[in-house]
Amino acid sequence: MLLQFFKRLLGFSQNDFSKELSQVLGYRARTLHLYRTALTHRSVSESTDANNERLEYLGDAILSALVADYLFKRYPYRGEGYLTEMRSKMVNRQQLNEIALRMGLKKITRYNRTDSSLRISHIFGNTLEALIGAVYLDIGYRRTEKWVMKKIILPHMFVDDLETLEINHKNKLYGWATRNGSVLEFETIEEKVENGRRLFTVAAMLNGESLAVGKAFNKKDASQLAAQAAVEKLGAKINEPL
Repeated sequence: MLLQFFKRLLGFSQNDFSKELSQVLGYRARTLHLYRTALTHRSVSESTDANNERLEYLGDAILSALVADYLFKRYPYRGEGYLTEMRSKMVNRQQLNEIALRMGLKKITRYNRTDSSLRISHIFGNTLEALIGAVYLDIGYRRTEKWVMKKIILPHMFVDDLETLEINHKNKLYGWATRNGSVLEFETIEEKVENGRRLFTVAAMLNGESLAVGKAFNKKDASQLAAQAAVEKLGAKINEPL
C-alpha cells in the first residue's frame, strides 16, 4: 500500500499511464510493460532491457518497411531513386520528432528533464519509433500497419507537400558552393561527453571560415543541422542564379 501511495505521489500511477497511453494509441494496450519501456529514454535508465533503444531499432525498421510499401503502391510508375528520396522525407528525424510532439508523446515519455542537451536532440522522434516497435510486438504486423496509416502517415505525413520539400540541406549547400567556386567542408570542432553520451559540434566551413554550426549526438545529424543553419543564414542568396 505504501509503495502504491508513493507511485501515485510521484505521478507513476499505472491507471493514469494506461489512460494517457490509450489516448495516444487509440486502443487499450495489452502488454503495458512494453510501452513503458518504449517510453523510457536512456537518460533515466542505462539498462538495455529498461530503455527504448532496442525497441527504437525495431520500430525504425518496421516504419521504414511500411512507408516503403505505402510509396510503392502510391507511385506505381516512379523509379527507385524517387521512392527512396520520398521515404527519406517521410521518416527523417526532424519530421518524426514533430509528429511525436503533435501526438503528445512528450507528456508520457520518461526522460531526464534536467538534461539541457536533450533539448537539441530528437528523442521524441526516436521514442515514436520505439512506440511503433512496442505496437508491433503487442498487436502484430497487420494491425500495426493499419495503426501507422491511421495515426501517423495519413494525419501527419502530407505527401503532396513533401514532394516539393527540400530536406537535404547539405546537398543544396554543396551545390551552391560549387556554383560559386567556393570550398565547403564540414568539420567537427568539438566532441564532449554529456550524461554518458557523446555530443558533437560540427561547423559548416566555407573557404576555411565557419558559416554555421550544428550540435547532435552523432556527426551525421550535427552536420545536417549545421547545413540547415547555413542555408537559413544565406537566405535568398542560395537560390540566386549566377
